[in-house]
Amino acid sequence: MLQLTYISTAAIDLAPSDVDAILETSRRNNARVGVSGLLLFDGVRFLQALEGEAVAVRAVYERIRADKRHRATVVLSERTVDAHEFGDWSMAYERGGNSAGAGTLLQQIDALVGDAPGSSTRALFRSFARVARQVPA
Repeated sequence: MLQLTYISTAAIDLAPSDVDAILETSRRNNARVGVSGLLLFDGVRFLQALEGEAVAVRAVYERIRADKRHRATVVLSERTVDAHEFGDWSMAYERGGNSAGAGTLLQQIDALVGDAPGSSTRALFRSFARVARQVPA
């Protein structure tokens, strides 16, 4: 399986309801093609890991790249994994920003990726959560 992690910037201001709608569609589409992962959004940037069969992951990523709500989309890592590191869900999600304490978000990230063999993946998401605490609401 392929695990692809990218970061992008929201091209427009997204209300929580916009993000909820994106998640609903993403979860449905991802489940249909066997892609799972983790998405963090701090109100400005998206950090997402996608994993599944390489063809499916690349197709999902290309749809995201073509989505006009994203800009400056950059792949941070691509690696082969033996099994889903983010469980069986179609997309775990956590919103960053100042609404919750950094400790809570870090604990949730640890719960989601704490046992993942890719310690760099865990470090990337933990770093993003710490930086998200600094973004003005």
